[in-house]
Amino acid sequence: MITTMSGDTSRLRATVDFVREQDTAGLLPLLLPGLDGPELRALVERCRFAHAALLLFPHDADQLHAMLTECGLTPDGPPRPSVVVRERLAVRHRRDPAGLDVGILRPAVTGPDGAHRTVEVFALTVAPGSGLEPVVAHEREHRHEAHLAFEVDQPDPLVLRGLCATLGRHGAVPDGGGYNPHENGTVFYFAAPDAAKTEYRRMELYAPGDHRDVLAAHLAEHRTRRPAEALLRLLTGAWTTQALAAFAQLRVPDALDTDRTTGVDALAEEVGATPRPLATLLRYLEMLGVVTSDQGAGGYRLTALGALLRTDAPDSMGPLALMYGGPFYRSFAALAHTVRTGETGFEHVFGENHFDHFARDPELADLFDRSMAAGSAMFEPLPTHPVLLAASRSPHPATVVDVAGGNGALLGRVLGVHPRLRGVLLERAHVVEAAREALAAHGDRCTYRVGDFADVPAGGDVYLLSRVLHDWDDDRCREILRHCAAAMPDHADLLVVERVLPADGSASLATAWDLHMMCNVGGHERGADHYGRLFADAGLTLVGRERLPLDGSVLHVRKAPVGEGLSGRPS
Repeated sequence: MITTMSGDTSRLRATVDFVREQDTAGLLPLLLPGLDGPELRALVERCRFAHAALLLFPHDADQLHAMLTECGLTPDGPPRPSVVVRERLAVRHRRDPAGLDVGILRPAVTGPDGAHRTVEVFALTVAPGSGLEPVVAHEREHRHEAHLAFEVDQPDPLVLRGLCATLGRHGAVPDGGGYNPHENGTVFYFAAPDAAKTEYRRMELYAPGDHRDVLAAHLAEHRTRRPAEALLRLLTGAWTTQALAAFAQLRVPDALDTDRTTGVDALAEEVGATPRPLATLLRYLEMLGVVTSDQGAGGYRLTALGALLRTDAPDSMGPLALMYGGPFYRSFAALAHTVRTGETGFEHVFGENHFDHFARDPELADLFDRSMAAGSAMFEPLPTHPVLLAASRSPHPATVVDVAGGNGALLGRVLGVHPRLRGVLLERAHVVEAAREALAAHGDRCTYRVGDFADVPAGGDVYLLSRVLHDWDDDRCREILRHCAAAMPDHADLLVVERVLPADGSASLATAWDLHMMCNVGGHERGADHYGRLFADAGLTLVGRERLPLDGSVLHVRKAPVGEGLSGRPS
């Protein structure tokens, strides 16, 4: 009895510590590797980490109370019947539910930033001589009822179906659930994918209220687990791309607000659309968390996710939606050609590389440059990089050279944070003209150089090479890096911003962008070791790496010490 209580108490204490330390945004990607970007933000907006659960096996109520007290927990009242767990145990062990006394308690725990959490304690009373010892041994070993729960805020059937579908797209498999009339709450259980990076293998969506109609579909999928349906959901990913592109193209985000609803008829008139098809589009986007509806008023409003597509949003992602739903959408249809032949899909579809194609069309060129700026959230921490901080404190004004710096989004951030720094932007002629306007606020602290990589300005103190190398094959990368090395004084630093492929094969945006670069651009993402070899071949050396948002990295590079050859090894 002492050993049993001690083991249960240790598990309970570990669960309490876990609940205190975790938050929703950090926990969901651990359960569902690959969940990121808009879908992660949509889930975080719709639900919150509420509790971790475990099943204990006290002999009686006094022993259960002693375990809770030892872990610093205060019971929230007497145990209430747990219908769902009792039924699951009965089915799993072929027992009569009437012979299983399962109670539930939810003592409070404080999470990060004072967040209210609970530890959900299921207690199966195992009185001496009850004959439940085999059940206890099996459940302790397999921990079927240990799970992490996320509570849905303001659930409705459409939201619940959308959340379940999103979890399914990222590998979560329906694993039961039920309606608890004692609490008037509905639970949806899922098994986490094999790649989950937490010891918890199950998760729960908890929706206050009676949602047995949605639950019926969830349980039907649990019973059948039909792989064809899971594949079908994956195959509809293109529909999401086009729905977001159409939403941006019609400028619907600009016609909606985040704090008031707009009726479909009025919205259709404002954006020049037909009401019924627009309503169908909005219903689909609501499932994705881009808009939300006021069912009573029949209108829609933007979520924080959808607001990113407004044209007046800082670093609007609308251009990215138009680019991915437009030219790159067409070229991605040639992915099989790329895989079969090694040729770039974009060139196969359009007859030329994307740089030349966009340069021929001023509107496309502008869209491309704006879509590149849409990912500038990656740059947010970069101005405080130690290299730039040191340059800003130099006794003499230091110069930052942004090589192929686009419309100046990154350089503008750096100059805005460091008033003593000067900037030089190297770009193509039409891009430089756009950058002059974007960087006008920095006056004569910024100068412009029209040219190619062979024209990298000499004498700078810090060089920036942001999202450039992934456009090119290794030979061209070496050439670019050698031009940079030739221009750099011995004291200069080079900061290379890229998405770096994870060495352990874990889920990353870099893996997705590697496919995109291969098919649409003719380049690819690389691992840190690969970049290190390219640097060494150009007479440079990798001295550090720091993480950036959106799965980005900044690689700190300097000229190789005297006495080292181009391979980076002593000559």
